[in-house]
Amino acid sequence: MDITKADIESLAALSRIELTEEEKVQFAEEAKVILSYIADISGKISPAQAESRTGALKNVMRADEVSNTPGEQTQTLLDEAPHREGDYLTVKKIIAE
Repeated sequence: MDITKADIESLAALSRIELTEEEKVQFAEEAKVILSYIADISGKISPAQAESRTGALKNVMRADEVSNTPGEQTQTLLDEAPHREGDYLTVKKIIAE
């Protein structure tokens, strides 16, 4: 894949960065090297080989479970609060209407 100076200018515009002419040429050359390396290694490792190195993918998320009964720690929390009104914490208003 050939990366041109115009491609680098487009990427710079999308990234909202300013590049000098020397940087545009430098980044185009560096991008060519990077993309050729990626093309080289992507042809050498098959998905089966990659999976054997990393292991099969599996879901590591657990189901949500309630670990305490409602209100179990409410009083402890309210006792630690500097200001409260009944069963509610009071805080300084920071958003103007």
